[in-house]
Amino acid sequence: MATDIKDTVHAVEAAAVMRLFPARPRLLALGEPTHGEDTLLELRNELFRQLVEQEGYRTIAIESDCLKGLLVDDYVTSGTGTLDEVMEHGFSHGWGAFAANRELVRWMRAHNEDRPASEWLRFAGVDGPLEITHAASPRQALTALHAYLAARVDADLLPCTAETLDRLLGADDRWTDPAAMTDPARSVGRSAEAGRLRLLADDLVALLDAQTPHLLAAASREDWERARLYGRTATGLLRYHYWMADTSPARMTRLCALRDVMMAHNLLAVAGRGPALVHAHNSHLQRVKSTMRMWQGPVEWWSAGALVNARLGEEYAFVATALGTIRHRGVDTPPPDTVEGFLYALPEDRCVIDAPRLAAALGDTPPAPRVSPWFGYAPLDPAHLAHSDGIVFVKDVPQT
Repeated sequence: MATDIKDTVHAVEAAAVMRLFPARPRLLALGEPTHGEDTLLELRNELFRQLVEQEGYRTIAIESDCLKGLLVDDYVTSGTGTLDEVMEHGFSHGWGAFAANRELVRWMRAHNEDRPASEWLRFAGVDGPLEITHAASPRQALTALHAYLAARVDADLLPCTAETLDRLLGADDRWTDPAAMTDPARSVGRSAEAGRLRLLADDLVALLDAQTPHLLAAASREDWERARLYGRTATGLLRYHYWMADTSPARMTRLCALRDVMMAHNLLAVAGRGPALVHAHNSHLQRVKSTMRMWQGPVEWWSAGALVNARLGEEYAFVATALGTIRHRGVDTPPPDTVEGFLYALPEDRCVIDAPRLAAALGDTPPAPRVSPWFGYAPLDPAHLAHSDGIVFVKDVPQT
């Protein structure tokens, strides 16, 4: 069996990854099976650097708040703010505290500093303004969209004033109450004010669409693209809050699906800029349905990767990352009858493998699913192998 895939095992380099695809993908998605390991973030950084220098990639998109990510993009493109400020305020999910993320931002700024705008590297957060415990207020997205339109179109065309939005939004902590995640009755998503805001957000986005020729003539495409981001974030958040107030058994399935819909829309917008590297959890980027066990039972939904793949076809590529050990998390040597166990027996500490070829080689003796003793690590599902373009395997993840 080892000889069947020997010629597909290569060092983790951009050239080897690109050989997995028939053509350069517009979105190259690199998944990870766990969050918070600098080893994996450093590997991502090096791969991105090579993709920039050898393959013409210009954007990196990560699983972080899409609105906060604008601060990072402003810094790497124009030097707005300081590195410390950007790391503190430009990331969600605690990502700003990781040394590898800081190094990524520093390197991108240094790369851009003496280059023309046409060669600038760009940064994007592609997650919604969501945490596992709560969702943000739609205030920032709604008011930014309104302000953009109010400065450029006839006031009579606006569906409301900024004061009306402010009154309907109320205090932000009404929206961000963490108790609403497990108690739908605590959510304001189905209040009269929230219902009115959903209609106004829809009207503002429709106005943005209707005035596109004028808006592009009156200001930059960059400003218009940001307004579109504000629009889809506002409508996405209001939809998410509405379903947080749901009491049906499908509630968490729907919320997980809506989050990935927001991610997919952001990824499609990133794809419009040209080739980009995307880095997020395997479960958000895979081509098959995602599953998770939550407090009320299992949930299943289409991932952002599956949604984007349906739109982009071969212009979307997915490479999953698999791990051997994370000993500081209690994840020890994988059993030999698992995919990770087979890869662990290879001599390479890190390698990239053609996933469909690996699936075919393992076909006579289907691997057993690996079971992780730690909830924060999701092993590869052997049934998903053939739906990935490649596997990046890291034998051991040390504590950093």
